[in-house]
Amino acid sequence: MSWPHDAGFATRCIHAGQPPDPATGAVVTPIYQTSTFAQEALGRNKGYEYARTRNPTRTALEANLAAIEGGRAGFAFASGMAAIDAVVRRLGTGDHVVATANVYGGTYRLFERVLRRYGLTFTFVDTSDLDATRRAITPATKLVFVETPTNPLLRLTDLAAVATIAHERGIPVAVDNTFASPYLQQPIAFGCDLVIHSTTKYLNGHSDSVGGAVVAVRDEDIEWLGFVQNAAGAILGPMDAWLVLRGTKTLPLRMAQHSANGLALATFLRGHRRVTRVYYPGLDDHPQRELAARQTPTGSGGMLAFEVDSPERARRVLSGLRLITLAESLGGVESLASHPASMTHASVPPAERAALGISDALIRISTGIEDAADLVADLEQALEA
Repeated sequence: MSWPHDAGFATRCIHAGQPPDPATGAVVTPIYQTSTFAQEALGRNKGYEYARTRNPTRTALEANLAAIEGGRAGFAFASGMAAIDAVVRRLGTGDHVVATANVYGGTYRLFERVLRRYGLTFTFVDTSDLDATRRAITPATKLVFVETPTNPLLRLTDLAAVATIAHERGIPVAVDNTFASPYLQQPIAFGCDLVIHSTTKYLNGHSDSVGGAVVAVRDEDIEWLGFVQNAAGAILGPMDAWLVLRGTKTLPLRMAQHSANGLALATFLRGHRRVTRVYYPGLDDHPQRELAARQTPTGSGGMLAFEVDSPERARRVLSGLRLITLAESLGGVESLASHPASMTHASVPPAERAALGISDALIRISTGIEDAADLVADLEQALEA
């Protein structure tokens, strides 16, 4: 059985890369929990030799992710950070990367404290400012790395415009699409070359798997990613691949609810007396609302952040939540709250956090798919405690 390759997004999520199992007819891709595969004869096999190189469950996930992101090939890694590392390791000593200033703290740590030791250089810039992005590019620039929406301030970058700027100089563009998910935003459709995900988040959606992925369109990127995935070995295991495949089947339904709940919470917080600022692209007064409507037309997602009137208030709110869980990560069916300054962005120096606008009074919410009224009530009692 095959699926139409011009099928809609939900159909691709459910069927792409996942025909019924040829051995048994199982409609769900099996977990091929094996390290090696029997050879038919010397030099002849059924497409699989050793599970670091290829595994049928991982192959199914990689095809699925490529289809829903509109790419040519997908590659699944052990974590989102392993996926980013695989992309950047294609560069060499002396090469330069222009990166979004407000990237995830783990990305900043990898770039600044690991990859700089191997001769790469990085310029962090507000990529929503196209002139600043253009000025940051040098003759040594070999990659533009964009995160949009950013973590945790939900700043947006115009992907089509940045791709044009980079491509005029022969530079590829990689986009961390974790916050949006392919349901809300498909960077390849805007001209970008590489799409990166922490599959731990919305793609899995159930907070029970850690993984990462890269989707590519260019031959040279596909060749490199396949090589480094096998050579370095930071692969996604079959059980985790199966869990992400389970997650992508319900991605459209979950993202619609995440977006509805995110807007409900942002609207409530905007009107609360103890809240000084709300960051959510779906609000009418967000400074990039027009770009959000154009670039993420199916919704603004479940991620939001807000500032309260003091760091002490932020601590009391986070301690007083009853339904929303204080925890790292995001994108699961349950709502999570975090304190970026001491959790996700603790590796960013305090002065740089302050320059980015990540204050000690900032709270980030990953809105789940619970009843919105219950989430609002939880936030309200914590704010009033």
